[in-house]
Amino acid sequence: MEHTPNLARGDAANLVDWVHFEKCRGELGPGFIRILSYFREDGTKSVAQIEAAMREQNTTALVIPAHTIKGEARQFGAETLAMAAEMIETSARLCIETRRFPDELIPQVVELRRLFTRTIELFDKATNPLLSRRATQGFGRRGANQDFGRL
Repeated sequence: MEHTPNLARGDAANLVDWVHFEKCRGELGPGFIRILSYFREDGTKSVAQIEAAMREQNTTALVIPAHTIKGEARQFGAETLAMAAEMIETSARLCIETRRFPDELIPQVVELRRLFTRTIELFDKATNPLLSRRATQGFGRRGANQDFGRL
C-alpha cells in the first residue's frame, strides 16, 4: 500500500502544491472561490460517506466518494489528499472484485479526515484575507497581505 502522510510527523507543509493552486485560481478567475466552496461541501459529504461505508462494511459505497475527493483535490493541487483518496478507491475496487471488505483501510480513512480538514484550513488561510492578515500581522507592523481582494 502507498504511504499516507501523517500530519503529526510534520507533513502538513507538503499538503498543497501552491503553484498548481495559484494556476487554478488564475484559470478560474472570479468563479474560483465559489468552486472552492463546492470542494469543501463535496469533500465534507464524501468523507462522511466513506466513514459511514467503513462502519457499515459496505465496500461499494467507498468507491464513488473516494473518486470524487481524488478528482476535486487534484484540481486544486491537494495531491496528498488526492493520493490518499485514490488509495482508498483503488483498494475498494480490488476488494469488490475479490468479494471482501477492506478492513485494512481503517487507518487510511481516519487519516483522510485529518488530511481533508488540514487541507481546507490551508485553503482558507490562502483565500481569506482576514485569516492571512491575522497570521502575519503583529503589533506596530504593516500587514504583509498584498493580495487582498485578488481572485
